[in-house]
Amino acid sequence: MKKDVITSAIGIVVLTLLLGIIYPLFITGVSQVAFPGNANGQKVYVGGKLVGSKTIGQQFALQVVKNGKPQVDKNGNPVTTPDPKYFQTRPSATIPPDNAAATAFSNLGPNSIATEQAIASNIQAYLALEKPYDPTLTKGTVPVDAADTSASGIDPDISIANADIQAHRIAAVRHLSLSRVDQLISKYTHGRGLGFSGEPGVNVLQLNLALDRLTGGH
Repeated sequence: MKKDVITSAIGIVVLTLLLGIIYPLFITGVSQVAFPGNANGQKVYVGGKLVGSKTIGQQFALQVVKNGKPQVDKNGNPVTTPDPKYFQTRPSATIPPDNAAATAFSNLGPNSIATEQAIASNIQAYLALEKPYDPTLTKGTVPVDAADTSASGIDPDISIANADIQAHRIAAVRHLSLSRVDQLISKYTHGRGLGFSGEPGVNVLQLNLALDRLTGGH
């Protein structure tokens, strides 16, 4: 009995040191040397200031102000509206939107009333924002990624079709030619994962930062 207890205790100590300390430190060291950018979350800095991550979506919005008072919801979160001078990410399922600490998908089926209502609401919001700049836009031409959330709820990319529609608004608000905005979209479009997985995407953060550099943030 005593021998079994001693053997078990030694096993716990050895495995804790090996798998709980040595192995994690080894993997961390290898990742920092081999691919430090990915290991550290692909953080993006501007002028030495952290502004986001290439792999985490973020809101480009303005807080709603009513009677000189910033508006908040019942949970104390700011009530916001999309900033028209920036490209917008796809709808987010997290609370607040694009909350990297609470990545989640709705887990609701395609026949769910809640899903149907959420998609309808997202489409209406998209049309309200984009149709004034692209009168040809209809419910039927709204891209899927503008109507529904991603699996993680914090997708940093949008589809090329989505970006092309938003380009009309960006060009008008920032007083740029549509062709110039299209060039930036092409520059920040990445291909399929591993060359075959998924669809090409446009990184919203990188694209918006490029727009700010081009126009001085206006």
